[in-house]
Amino acid sequence: MARAMAFSPFFLFLVSLYLIIANGVHSFGEKKTFKVQNLQAKPQLAPLGCLLPESRREKGAVVMEMKDRDHCSTKKHDWNRRLQKQLVFDNLRVRWMQNRIRKLVSGRIEDVSETQVPLTSGIVLQTLNYIVTMGLGSQNMTVIVDTGSDLTWVQCEPCKACYDQQGPLFKPSTSPSYQSVLCDSTTCQSLLSATGNSETCENNASPCSYIVNYGDGSYSNGELGMENLSFGGIPINNFVFGCGKNNKGLFGGTSGLMGLGRSKLSVISQTDSIFGGVFSYCLPTTDDGASGSLVMGNESSVFKNVTPIAYTRMIPNPQLSTFYVLNLTGINVGGVALQASSFGNHGVIIDSGTVITRLVPSVYKALQAEFSKQFTGFLSAPGFSILDTCYNLTGYQDVNIPTIRMYFEDNAELNVDVTGILYVVKEDASQVCLALASLSDEYEMSIIGNYQQRNQRIVYDIKQSKVGFGGEPCGFS
Repeated sequence: MARAMAFSPFFLFLVSLYLIIANGVHSFGEKKTFKVQNLQAKPQLAPLGCLLPESRREKGAVVMEMKDRDHCSTKKHDWNRRLQKQLVFDNLRVRWMQNRIRKLVSGRIEDVSETQVPLTSGIVLQTLNYIVTMGLGSQNMTVIVDTGSDLTWVQCEPCKACYDQQGPLFKPSTSPSYQSVLCDSTTCQSLLSATGNSETCENNASPCSYIVNYGDGSYSNGELGMENLSFGGIPINNFVFGCGKNNKGLFGGTSGLMGLGRSKLSVISQTDSIFGGVFSYCLPTTDDGASGSLVMGNESSVFKNVTPIAYTRMIPNPQLSTFYVLNLTGINVGGVALQASSFGNHGVIIDSGTVITRLVPSVYKALQAEFSKQFTGFLSAPGFSILDTCYNLTGYQDVNIPTIRMYFEDNAELNVDVTGILYVVKEDASQVCLALASLSDEYEMSIIGNYQQRNQRIVYDIKQSKVGFGGEPCGFS
């Protein structure tokens, strides 16, 4: 008869630990503390005005304060209704971007009528969340910042149809430095790459007309003009912008939009000789008083990053030359590397105008499954709009949640801030959702949204064709 073998307690502990790891229970995974009570809705105070502090010049760069777009809104919004509309229009923007990408890749020029999405009446919210103030002529204009757009435009007098904005419209008739851009100019012919729509001209001597459409149904229509732009006291003469005479959409109380894309008409291209084709930002949360910064120029000494900035190259793609396309090589959830065949095979777009990150279905399913495996012990809650993984965190002051890290070519890493992992839907925390979503098709292009870019210094270097990431608690001082 065989004798029973005796094992020491330490040996049994090692075997148990091996079985725990082998069976995928990640009790010791990377966690971050999510403070539930701090991220619930707070009373919104009416802003004193839409204008932000003057930009300042610092060590060869220009620093501008950034805030959430609601800084310009005097309206009070129902918390749940506000979020639902935000995600609806975020989804429309993503659909518009995917359609635009397909048409650019196929070489088919899109028609204006194909890009229009019906605008639901009465909706005053939008998804292009961050604003800065710039000097245009003798006036200060507060504009939405968007890396997914190229043409900068503001509302102008006389206006045929303009949305309500805080502060006066731009008045070209009273500015001695304003000039119209004519149809026979090379500038006018650059509109197609900047807006996706060709110029509309009566004759070569007539002003160059433009129309730019956005995925949520918003649009601006007017004439191209040239004016002196000012950042931190640095003048940019003959800056080309859109003087909008017919504008509609979800721009809140702002003056218009600043295009930070890569075409010839973008702010970055037009200021290349001054700022060297480099800009960066740190996007703040939506908490009252939270501020971030937009920095024009390559002056790293003005950054406040707490982790070194690591760079990844932009993926060259002639058909998508105005977008910022990167190579996503992997994602790590709570210390566990996801397995997906699409990593490294398809480019991803990083975009300040999209709110929620969208991943191709195979990657999202892997991320959602791993997050759910690690974040256990909480009641589930119904999905919300595009967000399908939700929890009831009522009664919790804070919870430990798995970390999310995105890896890019050249060992660059985006360590998603704790405020960018979960999305508080209901004020009582009875519905808190994983803040990422799936695309509908494996062949669509993933988009990294601004919600996952919070509290990061993200540097765009157009000349060197690279983007850098570094953790930074956003602030403006």
